[in-house]
Amino acid sequence: MSLEMALLVAHAPSMCHEEKVPDFQLDLLNGLKLMRDRIEQANADVIVLMSTHFAATWQHYVDATPRHTGILTAMECPDLISDVPYDFPGDDELARKLVFAGKQAGIAAFEVNDPTYVWDYGTLVPLRYLVPKQDVAIISLSVCLSSPLEETYRWGVEIGKTLRQSNKKAVFVSSGALSHNLVRGRENKPSRSERAMDTQFIDYLKSGEYTDAREMLNQYARIAGVESGGRHLAALLGVVDPSQQVELWGEGQSSGSWNAIISFTS
Repeated sequence: MSLEMALLVAHAPSMCHEEKVPDFQLDLLNGLKLMRDRIEQANADVIVLMSTHFAATWQHYVDATPRHTGILTAMECPDLISDVPYDFPGDDELARKLVFAGKQAGIAAFEVNDPTYVWDYGTLVPLRYLVPKQDVAIISLSVCLSSPLEETYRWGVEIGKTLRQSNKKAVFVSSGALSHNLVRGRENKPSRSERAMDTQFIDYLKSGEYTDAREMLNQYARIAGVESGGRHLAALLGVVDPSQQVELWGEGQSSGSWNAIISFTS
């Protein structure tokens, strides 16, 4: 049917439990809830989510498991995320179409179908707010750390094409931060220069200047330490197109990183 919407979302571990979200991240929390409402209004069939914490070395993994069930204790921060259960449907048919499209384009896309695989918190944290009823099918995607930004962008293009040609109402979610030179202390913001780059990149997105955003991403990712080397953003730029309306719903810091909730709708 269509690609209903694309999103850039945050997944700071301190956001996992709503009652523990610090004040300086409430803007992000509220943005996720607004996007929850948008997803419900769209009556979405499937969410395809790329997480910077599903970090793969050589392949672009596509999780085609028919049902995602598990209990997450995050290895990086078990004090913040411990014994968090989840149970979401999958969509193995669409996942295989994504893998096929990637391979046809020369992308190292690889199907994973393993009910014992446990999600990362970059996948689960935003979904706890975007789909609190756990009633929308999820396809989880990795970022590939050996993939150049240009290859990841081309993978995003194929993802976007496949979702637009699908008979499902789909939402693409890029889960990751902008500047990401981490420091201890969740309340800390990025440096002034990092924030200036974040702002410029967001401005390019809001004005539909995706070519400029892609060009900027190469240096921005290195200088500001963008999470996953900017791969989740490169994929997002491949999925979206300039005709879509872009809206910023929330921003905030997390341990020296900057995070945003941004939607791209037709």
